[in-house]
Amino acid sequence: MDNILQILHPNSPILYLLIAWSIIWKGTALWRAARNRQLAWYLALLIVNTVGLLEIVYLIFFRKKGQNTAL
Repeated sequence: MDNILQILHPNSPILYLLIAWSIIWKGTALWRAARNRQLAWYLALLIVNTVGLLEIVYLIFFRKKGQNTAL
């Protein structure tokens, strides 16, 4: 329990890395959902914060056929 509290401490560099990680994935997924006109996914990705996990699943699941596997 103490380890989690240390990570969530405002001066922790890990917290800043987690925030940056989340923003990058969220931005990419929101851009893709908007571009594909998927309003329900856009709203879900905008509201739900899963530290990038839902965003990664969305990007993998909704990639175009024949698209490179690299995100």
